[in-house]
Amino acid sequence: MQLPEIIYEDRHMVAANKPARVPVASEDSGDMTLLSMVREWNKLRQEPGKKGYCVPIHFLDRPVSGVILFAISSKAASRLNQMFRDRLMHKTYVAIVHGAPESSEGKLEHWLSKDREENFAKIVSSKHEDAKRCVLSFRVLATVEGRSLVQVNPVTGRSHQIRAQFSAIGCPLVGDTKYGAATSWDGRVALHAFSLRFSHPVGGLAMNLTAPLPDYWRELWSGQLPDLNEII
Repeated sequence: MQLPEIIYEDRHMVAANKPARVPVASEDSGDMTLLSMVREWNKLRQEPGKKGYCVPIHFLDRPVSGVILFAISSKAASRLNQMFRDRLMHKTYVAIVHGAPESSEGKLEHWLSKDREENFAKIVSSKHEDAKRCVLSFRVLATVEGRSLVQVNPVTGRSHQIRAQFSAIGCPLVGDTKYGAATSWDGRVALHAFSLRFSHPVGGLAMNLTAPLPDYWRELWSGQLPDLNEII
């Protein structure tokens, strides 16, 4: 089995850089998952006959890449899950979108309703029976030949919210035909979970875990992509 790209590990948690097109956990396709890869990696560290505790703390859409955090102790799992519920996990994404937002930085606020059968989030009125408020902030890092590299910091954590909200302002993510892009990108969308900031669940140390952009992002950009560690 392919082993994951590990970007952090200790006795309580491990962070992996999820490739696009690999689901975090099991789904109807039966394809290999990041969870199975991380569990295999974790098993190799254990004493013979022990597989080890390992659960994902959050998820990314299958076409999206980036940092995913796993708990490898039940104490860490309980505390990390509570941090997510309390919005104490601070995520930074990077996206390449078609066009450019009207402002170089700002906030997007919409109400979304998720059709689970179609796996699609649509913009609705705040009075819609299933409406959920979605908020994010963004900053345009660069614009080249009709595409913009954008830093995104979600305030809420709704399914598909980044994809749906940028589509709603006329700037769909590159490759995201589900939300308005004209052409696909081999099963990927140009959205990457770049960093995750939080306090360590055992000890409280400030953590800032970053996942490098995949090399194949270079094919989307005319010229050299900027060094994200210097501008984010």
